[in-house]
Amino acid sequence: MTDLKKIFHVKGNDFTHAGEASVNIKNMLKSIGLDPKLIRRIGVCGYEGEMNMVMHGGDGTLSIEINTDKIILYLDDNGPGIEDLELAMKEGYSTAKDEYREMGFGAGMGLPNMKKNADEFTISSKVGRGTQVKMVFSLNH
Repeated sequence: MTDLKKIFHVKGNDFTHAGEASVNIKNMLKSIGLDPKLIRRIGVCGYEGEMNMVMHGGDGTLSIEINTDKIILYLDDNGPGIEDLELAMKEGYSTAKDEYREMGFGAGMGLPNMKKNADEFTISSKVGRGTQVKMVFSLNH
């Protein structure tokens, strides 16, 4: 049973609004009184995913589903897709443009940080079609 679901739209290359969805999610979780450590983990995952969409993924959505026993984040974009998922999951691997690196992004830690901070992490991607990520956070720890 889903207690609450909220969808945030993320626009590719929109650095003016980049991070707003993950901040809204973080504030929502604070307002319901979740453990700050869990909020931080979810915030890291939301932000990393949102920034990946802004830089690489084109337009997409960042959704949160809050259930009695878990929180699920979904990322879904219509970007170029990831050619080599195994390589993309390696710490330090990045396809970020130089202009993004100059802004402090593109260290190649986004996907590895998401996997590390989520209790469950799944990713699928098709070149030319986009990428979907699902991250589950247990509330029973």
